[in-house]
Amino acid sequence: MLGTIVNAVAIVVGSVVGILIKGGLPEKMSKTIMQGVGLCVLLIGASGALEGMAHIMPMIFFIVIGTLIGEGIDIEKRLEKLGDNLEQRFSKGEHSTFSKGFVTASLLYCVGAMAIMGSLESGLTGNHQTLFAKSILDGVISVVLASTLGIGVVFSAVSVFIYQGSITLLAGALSQVLTDVVILQMSATGGLLILGLGLSMVLSVKVKVGNMLPAVLLPAVYYFIQTLF
Repeated sequence: MLGTIVNAVAIVVGSVVGILIKGGLPEKMSKTIMQGVGLCVLLIGASGALEGMAHIMPMIFFIVIGTLIGEGIDIEKRLEKLGDNLEQRFSKGEHSTFSKGFVTASLLYCVGAMAIMGSLESGLTGNHQTLFAKSILDGVISVVLASTLGIGVVFSAVSVFIYQGSITLLAGALSQVLTDVVILQMSATGGLLILGLGLSMVLSVKVKVGNMLPAVLLPAVYYFIQTLF
């Protein structure tokens, strides 16, 4: 759990720094910075998604089925509602950005390949190096996100702690299911979702990445079903 704890702390520290400098940024500059971060997110997502090109047909299947499941549950709305509840308890005058900051940061930090593979390495071998590297990246991104979206970004550290911590603790039990191919497919599907998140940030269009989240888990579910038959 050490890697996950360090990651969560890095997000909180980076977010606090971003909040402290937020007041000094003109609105026009904040918007441009957010678009710049969006471009970086697009690059991160594209690099992860391209690794799975050899598995493009299964990825399409996972995205379609995962989105159907996510839309049925309406994960995006539930995340936003959670953000609104946190906003009522902790925010002071940041109604327009709190939920967006919480949801955007949570998705960005949790969906990528480093979150999945780093947590598995941490749980299976006790090697935290991937999560330590991710902590540095997330901390830097948190500064920028929090400087434009505010305090909601801080609470994404809770999402990271629960998500990565769960994978780390369950890594031993999941090791038989999470083969190299399954991990590659999960990582590539996650990269595709990050690509969608980047498009939302750059173009200010609503891509319901939250409702596509089940797609990341479907490679493991599919492999498990195959082993039964």
